[in-house]
Amino acid sequence: MLLLVSVGASVVTGIVGYLSGSESLRQASFERLTELRESRAREITNYYRQTADSLVVYTRGTTVVDAMNRYHDAFQELEEQPVEPARAAEVDRFYTDTFVPALNERTGDTADPEAFIPTNPAQTYLQSVYTPTDLDYDQAITVDDAGDGSSWSAVNATYNDYFREIINRFGYEDALLIDDEGDVVYSAFKGPDLGTNVLTGPYQGGVLGDGFTKALRSNAVDYTGITDFERYQPSLNVPTQWIFSPVGQDGRIDGVLALQVPIEQINSIMTSGGEWKQDGLGETGETYLAGPDQLMRSTSRLLIEDPKAYLKQSVAAGTPPQDAQRAVDVKGTIEIQPTRTQSVERALAGETGTLIGRGYLGGENLTAYTPLDIDGLQWVLVARIDASEAFAPVTDFTRNLIISVLAIVVVVSLLSLLLAQVFARPVRSLVGAVRRVAAGDYSVEVPGNRRDEFGDLGAAFNDMSRSLRVKQELIDEQRAENEKLLLTLMPATVAKRYKEGEETISEVHQDVSVIFADLVGFDDLTRGLDPERELSMLNALVRSFDEAAERLGIEQVRTLREGYLASCGLIVPRVDNVRRTLDFALEMRTIVERFNAQHQADLTLRIGVDTGVVTSGLVGRTSLAYDMWGDAVSLANQVQSVSGRAGIFVSQRVRDRMQDTVTFEAAGTVETRGGPQAVWQVVAGTTS
Repeated sequence: MLLLVSVGASVVTGIVGYLSGSESLRQASFERLTELRESRAREITNYYRQTADSLVVYTRGTTVVDAMNRYHDAFQELEEQPVEPARAAEVDRFYTDTFVPALNERTGDTADPEAFIPTNPAQTYLQSVYTPTDLDYDQAITVDDAGDGSSWSAVNATYNDYFREIINRFGYEDALLIDDEGDVVYSAFKGPDLGTNVLTGPYQGGVLGDGFTKALRSNAVDYTGITDFERYQPSLNVPTQWIFSPVGQDGRIDGVLALQVPIEQINSIMTSGGEWKQDGLGETGETYLAGPDQLMRSTSRLLIEDPKAYLKQSVAAGTPPQDAQRAVDVKGTIEIQPTRTQSVERALAGETGTLIGRGYLGGENLTAYTPLDIDGLQWVLVARIDASEAFAPVTDFTRNLIISVLAIVVVVSLLSLLLAQVFARPVRSLVGAVRRVAAGDYSVEVPGNRRDEFGDLGAAFNDMSRSLRVKQELIDEQRAENEKLLLTLMPATVAKRYKEGEETISEVHQDVSVIFADLVGFDDLTRGLDPERELSMLNALVRSFDEAAERLGIEQVRTLREGYLASCGLIVPRVDNVRRTLDFALEMRTIVERFNAQHQADLTLRIGVDTGVVTSGLVGRTSLAYDMWGDAVSLANQVQSVSGRAGIFVSQRVRDRMQDTVTFEAAGTVETRGGPQAVWQVVAGTTS
């Protein structure tokens, strides 16, 4: 009962602790994700706001206004000048041999170079002079004056350093000056978009043209507009984002300054510079951006850390293999990786919250989501971590709790066992003693030094044990006497069968020699002697006969006052039973002769020997007697009395088997059920 109560209390305590502890740990995980979500949302929102504010400062400054006007004038001057055929051919080769093949390699498509080759003089001229034929734009931005003597180069020598400083300081991918007609009159990196028209040129219809139009139509020099990411062909189809602001003074709009937002800066904010663990995101956590098309607007953490694992998990989660492979090839997931999750859907619907659901790479995630408050962008931010990692403390807590409960159960069980041992030791000792007594060990006693009920019980048991021991000793003595007496009445094998419960014990034996000896003259010898003296002399003879029988392998069957019946081969089969029997007959005669010499007696033996089939068994029920009967027994009895004189007489069968070693002489015949039988007397000789 004590054990059950203790275990029950431990289990209940463990369950309560598990429920409260696991809920607290789960809540802590969500709180950490919520903190990261809010922190990242503030960072990314502030970044765009600061970028927009900086852009307004640039566009309202006289440097940018003057640069816009002077680049525009120089561009118009180039528009009115024909381009040398060699320069045009060089530009054609750039698009045919360099730019379009590089674009095709990155996109996997087949673009037509003719769609990109400049068609106006200013674009052709500027690209022939400034656009790097090897696509080394980092080198191109450092060129202030190409030395061609053009007005545009003179203007670039004045203002290129200013824009280069903005690019280098804030990490923008490019800076474009677009005049009010849509012509890109300046590009910091002098790419294929230098000199093109965003409204009518080869790159029309994109977010660049839309953003320019909105900025121009705003008629406000402090306007800023931000576009979503879009793949931009001049940047070899890399996802590109622009932020615009009109350029002008005194209420006049001369053009638009467009800055290309750096992807690295967006990813740096969302990845915290790659320090996810320091931000508490562990091994699998991250924050990412998604757009209205449910595609990523930042890079996946797994792609950065393990591209092979990203490829495998992304495809397994349902991303087309070619898209996943492309993300690995370009080392980015913007506008590639789908994020069709419940968190993104809810955030796009304007909701802010947390949930446990499937992540964009599959598996169960803990997520915290929110829409972003950035003008012109319908973006959402999601903070996520694998549920298995987030709930690892819960798992550890559960494991430790289970171990603690089990430890308590084990300790309580051990204490219960210890107490049970203390209480049960006297009973166990007594039970062990009872079992030993039941097994026949009556010498066992239990310690009797206790002064309680167990002590009284032990004392009573010891008295009983001693009483049983005395009785058992008496029984053992009686059993030994009975065993000894039984062995005097019958052979050991017959005695064993009798003790096992057999009532009718008889057995037919083949090839058994039977000897019947009649002691003649004993009555005359003992006449006048007291009974004790008479019995002593008889026992001395019989004892000598028995010793000789045991030595020669003869089995004593029955002993009478003047008769001795024995056999050979009855209990233990022997092939030389006839020889042994004759040797025994001769030994009996020697024993009698020695007895005569010691007691001045005149005893003789008439001995009859036969061999053949006999039957032995127990006779009677209340007074048992072991006896042997059969033709061989009868004939042995008959042949010893055939002549009435002393001697060793044998049947024809015995004579036939021993005539080579023993000398016989005819002694007459006897009548048997089978007719007359010859009787022979041993005259002389020795057996071997």
